Amino acid sequence: MDFHDMSKTPIKTRSLVFFLVPHFTMLPFSAAVETLRIANRMLGYPAYTWRLASTDGQKVYSSSGIGLEVNSALADERRYLGGENRPNMVLVCSGIYVEEFNNKSVNAWLRETYNRGVAVGSLCTGAHVLAQAGLLNGKRCAIHWENLPGFSETFPQAEVYADLYEVDSNLYTCAGGTASLDMMLNLIGQDFGENLVNRVCEQQLTDRVRSPHDRQRLPLRARLGVQNAKVLSIIELMESNLAEPLSLLEIADDAGLSRRQIERLFRQEMGRSPARYYLEIRLDRARHLLVQSSMPVVEVAVACGFVSASHFSKCYRELYNRSPQQERAERKLTMSTNRTGIVV
Repeated sequence: MDFHDMSKTPIKTRSLVFFLVPHFTMLPFSAAVETLRIANRMLGYPAYTWRLASTDGQKVYSSSGIGLEVNSALADERRYLGGENRPNMVLVCSGIYVEEFNNKSVNAWLRETYNRGVAVGSLCTGAHVLAQAGLLNGKRCAIHWENLPGFSETFPQAEVYADLYEVDSNLYTCAGGTASLDMMLNLIGQDFGENLVNRVCEQQLTDRVRSPHDRQRLPLRARLGVQNAKVLSIIELMESNLAEPLSLLEIADDAGLSRRQIERLFRQEMGRSPARYYLEIRLDRARHLLVQSSMPVVEVAVACGFVSASHFSKCYRELYNRSPQQERAERKLTMSTNRTGIVV
């Protein structure tokens, strides 16, 4: 925070740069900006100021096809670090296809920014860009649950969590969606206290401030429509053991049930055998890895508990009616279409 003497009253200000990556997600960006705008309105002065930046200073299109004009290019921001336009915080805003964005100049700028004591953070999938820059090694971070499998495989040195947001050593990361609102409320609370946070929440019709460690996704009970506590605990066990699947006997021992009881419960609650359900959630994770990472198919297979690429491909085709290679090819085609400016 900077302090300025205006009518002998010290006031706090914080300047931010929102760095826009092509196909950034509009919701977390607008939620962050609007939260800061409302805080300014409640305070009665521009405590928070911001500008938008891009690699080349040109308009950037979001994943919804809406383009935003920016105020500066990367070259400008590097120059600003040494002068009066130096920001207090830089937030990388990205979304789908973030793994295709790898700019060495951006990486160097982010490292320099952080090393000069400026807070660096991300919205939605922006943690991917911070990790590419080497800023998240050994650091806690958050990313959208859909991108978490590919991220954790690509950047094993980052301590990634399915939390709403994480703050670690002047590094701010959030999962996207409305989680950026919560992270901005946390920032406002640090700067001005709980009273202002409550006033901002009232303006936004937000009934509570969520904790950084609140879950991103609906609880299993709501997501699956399952009420049986034993079935839910078994599914949680399966989801935490995808790379090295447990045997039904191991699952039964952990749940304190017989194999026959588990088989009957899954038939009743899930409409399929436990083995089939376990296979489906492993293949679901594989699908996320195929579309969100450049991992070789054989490595995707191993990461999801398959002993061979051929067995993995057979199972994948049976569930999705296409091979893993076709899945990846379709994704590349979609990305190519989007780059032509056609919004889908």
